[in-house]
Amino acid sequence: MPISVNSPSKYCQQPIRVGLVGTGYAAKLRAETLQADPRSHIVAVSGHTPANTEEFSQSYQALALTSWGDLVDRQDVDLVIICTVNRDHSAIARAALEKGKHVVVEYPLSLDVDEAEELIALAESKDKLLHVEHIELLGGLHQALQQFLPAIGNTFYARYSTINPQRPAPRKWTYNKELFGFPLSAALSRIQRFTDLFGQVSSVSCQTQYVESDDEFYKSCICTAGLKFTSGLVAEVIYGKGESFWQPSRLFEVHGEQGALIFDGDQGKLLNENGTTPIEVGTRRGLFAKETSMVLDHLIDGTPLYITPEASVYALKVADAAHRSAQTGETILL
Repeated sequence: MPISVNSPSKYCQQPIRVGLVGTGYAAKLRAETLQADPRSHIVAVSGHTPANTEEFSQSYQALALTSWGDLVDRQDVDLVIICTVNRDHSAIARAALEKGKHVVVEYPLSLDVDEAEELIALAESKDKLLHVEHIELLGGLHQALQQFLPAIGNTFYARYSTINPQRPAPRKWTYNKELFGFPLSAALSRIQRFTDLFGQVSSVSCQTQYVESDDEFYKSCICTAGLKFTSGLVAEVIYGKGESFWQPSRLFEVHGEQGALIFDGDQGKLLNENGTTPIEVGTRRGLFAKETSMVLDHLIDGTPLYITPEASVYALKVADAAHRSAQTGETILL
């Protein structure tokens, strides 16, 4: 753990005073949970648009700030939660840690692997929490995968495909290369699911293509990566979005010596020599609330969290290898 939990009260008095960076979907769900929990209090919120930030802050009786720098400088903030564009995650996390704050950040911790590792070391030196959110590990699909993997024996092939058609493609930061980052680093959960389930990766090959527009926002992107695990498992990751796609897809399949697991959207099934068995997949609702409560539990009671920052950064290393493969056309060995 990046912080000691021997005597949690020495560093986390209640209520925990929170500064929230961002006013989007994740920030709203975080804020609702923080406001409803007597163990926390939202002190301030910073955002890019003054009007939106003011409206958001009023909903949670918090101070509206136009600069995240002003937020991390505040003496009355114990915990900074970062829910803003991917490009800025590492800079905000570094500033907050240097000011002696605990930090929670939506993945990725950084778009640069070396910087992410520096942030882990900084958190350890400051004896502060650095937690990277990966709510997909708490969701029904991942829980079902973990539960039923033993039923299919030794695994040899897996595929995870998410396709999101959007027309017209939105002109927002998730369609901007600088703000969003390389697709598999930005959408790190696609890699993290695999590394959490199957362990170490030995090699990565990847191809990426964009459909550009006349401004800084692209219209479509597709990223496909092949992962070879040290166990021998071969896996494919497919991430696509935008105007070039015509049918949505969310498919995860794993094939083993004794059967297969197929999850298509929220429908799951186990296939083996005895036939087909339906698998109930739990809801994806409420995961940000659950995750936020777990962070408070950890800071106050020392309850272990469900993922370490090191595990997140390992997934980022695999994604970075995919990026280098897409740039060079070569298979990257890890």
